[in-house]
Amino acid sequence: MASSSAPAAEEPKPATATTATTKAKKSFRSFIWDTDTHLKSHAERVLLRKLDWAILSIGCLGFFLKYLDQGNLANAYVSGMQEDLRMWGNEYTYAGTAYTCAYAVMQIPSTLVIQRIRPSYWLAAMEVAWGAFTFAQAGLRNSAQLYVFRFFVGFFESSFFPCLLYVLGSWYTKTELAKRVAIFHMTAPLGSAFGGYLQAAVYKNLDGVHGLAGWRWLYIVCGCMTVPVGLATFFILPDTPYTTRAWFLTEEECEMSVERVRKAGKAAPVKITLNTFVRILSRWRWYAFVLGYVASSYFGIWLKSEHYSVVDRNIIPTGTNLISATCVVLWGFLSDYTGSRFAFVVGPLTYGLIPNGILAFWPSSVQVKEFAFLTCGVQLMTAVFYTWANEICAGDNEERALVISSMNGMQYAVAAWLPIVIFPQTMAPDFRYGFPATFGFVIAGIIVIIGIQLLALQEQRRAKAPSSLEQGSTNGEEAEETEGGVKGVVEVPKQ
Repeated sequence: MASSSAPAAEEPKPATATTATTKAKKSFRSFIWDTDTHLKSHAERVLLRKLDWAILSIGCLGFFLKYLDQGNLANAYVSGMQEDLRMWGNEYTYAGTAYTCAYAVMQIPSTLVIQRIRPSYWLAAMEVAWGAFTFAQAGLRNSAQLYVFRFFVGFFESSFFPCLLYVLGSWYTKTELAKRVAIFHMTAPLGSAFGGYLQAAVYKNLDGVHGLAGWRWLYIVCGCMTVPVGLATFFILPDTPYTTRAWFLTEEECEMSVERVRKAGKAAPVKITLNTFVRILSRWRWYAFVLGYVASSYFGIWLKSEHYSVVDRNIIPTGTNLISATCVVLWGFLSDYTGSRFAFVVGPLTYGLIPNGILAFWPSSVQVKEFAFLTCGVQLMTAVFYTWANEICAGDNEERALVISSMNGMQYAVAAWLPIVIFPQTMAPDFRYGFPATFGFVIAGIIVIIGIQLLALQEQRRAKAPSSLEQGSTNGEEAEETEGGVKGVVEVPKQ
């Protein structure tokens, strides 16, 4: 990775920079969008607008539909599927397990595949496939078919999140990345929220039309929405700066993109060998960032046990998702504006002790429990956390890809079996093992995140130490690897 780690300060200014950056006046756009907008040339701002239009539009639509198709099982279950398929035991949990097993298995392979196959080709194929299996669920006749279809939906959906996150991290710099990851991530709770409204509308207006139950129409509608977006991905997603053939980018813009990420310390892809995995697994980053916790929404099941109507059971949980969407964007913008990643990871997660603590003790007050469910969304700091991982691993392209996919993959791997143990459907609504366990996970997560910050700062100090000596010389290859590993390390939060 030697070529990816050269100090940017020793190189001439790129053509993208204005000639008077030090005298440029900070514009209003610099306060509400990228803090260094006023330092960018007109050509660079045009490039960023094109990238935002292409990557964020495809990413947000695809991720919205991914969560819509992932969550429609819960919406369908509380809207008549349980009765129609005679799901009186733990069938719902088993269907979720089939999905998460397939989803977890394909996470890591997907980011390695796109090192050889263009992301636009791979993601387009995956999205069309999961749309087809979503549509097929409208014809379910028993729970066994449900397990098979949910397995394949999870299998094909699994590539989208880590691969799109990898693409985002490949194009954008430190002042740009977190807010865009947050906007991308915001569409997940919006998809879940919209799923509730969609199922409520479908149940009200289509239930019984052409002899089909409302929950079957939900799968038809979702499938018809997903497939066209998958086809659009093939033509619009620009792949990465080193491999792009995007029809909307000029040759100069492609060269500018490579120069931007090179100066940001982002390494170019290299051939993956066994030594690649040895190198990555010999460092602390993979182990520290692979932090999983169970994140399954059993809110709808709890509402059903409390005797809410079908429409209310689908609409009420959207409050949590709307709060999540608002907070994930807020944390992303504040993180980019302040330059701090750590503060906007550990802060929201610390707040999570409150709602998770309430659910762990399960008070008698329904209003207090509703408050806990609704405000769980405040702790959604995932966008900033993934941005942090992208930046700390920027100097090693393959490590960045593996860490991102492993974080999400291990989360789903744990969620594939843990809900059966601590969140069995038969223990609803208080889940006397599940909620105390998630409270413990929040505490453990805070400890691990503090550890990541300390390790990152330690590496940052080590990387800066040789530069303080006039003739401070180390082995060139070793120095480059160390510096490449800490490109983008978070700064100490501003006081």
